[in-house]
Amino acid sequence: MTVETVHGDVDLPEVPTDVVALGWSDADTSLALGVEPVGVADWLEYGGNGLGPWVEEQVEGDPVQLGTMEPNVEATASLEPDVILDTRSDLTQERYDMLSPIAPVVGPPPGVEITYGTTWQEQTRQVAAALDRQERGEELVTELEERFADLREEHPEFTDSTIAVGAYDYDGGFGAYVPGDTRTDLLTDLGFEYDSELADKADGAFYTDLSAENVEALDADLTVVFPLEAGAAEELQNDPVLQGLDSAQDGRLIVLDDQDLIDAFSSGSAPGVHHALDGIVPQLVQALDQ
Repeated sequence: MTVETVHGDVDLPEVPTDVVALGWSDADTSLALGVEPVGVADWLEYGGNGLGPWVEEQVEGDPVQLGTMEPNVEATASLEPDVILDTRSDLTQERYDMLSPIAPVVGPPPGVEITYGTTWQEQTRQVAAALDRQERGEELVTELEERFADLREEHPEFTDSTIAVGAYDYDGGFGAYVPGDTRTDLLTDLGFEYDSELADKADGAFYTDLSAENVEALDADLTVVFPLEAGAAEELQNDPVLQGLDSAQDGRLIVLDDQDLIDAFSSGSAPGVHHALDGIVPQLVQALDQ
């Protein structure tokens, strides 16, 4: 098997059995395809086995946690993997060069230009190609795309509304996610329209910081915000700048406070997106009914 990546073609001499999943949500995707990784990266700080609750039932072993932005190279090599999945990453050549002496590294597909900007469709297909499970990969993509289509049909009000997605960071500041980020893409896949002004501020990244005077850029027909630090949702409910937005004054601000939902919303994997839709769609409908 030859898999095309942003770093060139990657040759896999045989179907991998010992898989290390280092990219953002690569472990979720591998499990959804029926392959349990021997090593994982706990990007969202789930703790425990380093995996989201929406895939825990598929985990039988105890995968080794290997780090995220700076993976433990020695621990990774000790697992003697057949392949390293890194399909949602920072895109740097340095990261690829650090990992490639250990095993073939399947990174993002060609065309991905935003760091961590691999879509859930691209990730599913890329991991499926690496694991020789393309048929199951297409089934996963079709299932979720059909669910989005059904939700758009059920909720035509989504397509008539603008959306903004923000986060409250560890230093008490705000930021905004833009198209190309999996959180924003989930909402635009539901039919919402995104204001391009914020995308321009991001300058090719998936996220842009917002100064206090620019938080008003998060105002839209519907504003979705969540804290990056567990337990900080109450601060958002009482933040005078955020609560001063027109969307907040009109009851069209959603502050996500359920950590499992926040993690699923941020995961960007096919199983994580399914879980996120279960929790977020009812909140979207309620907010638009205000």
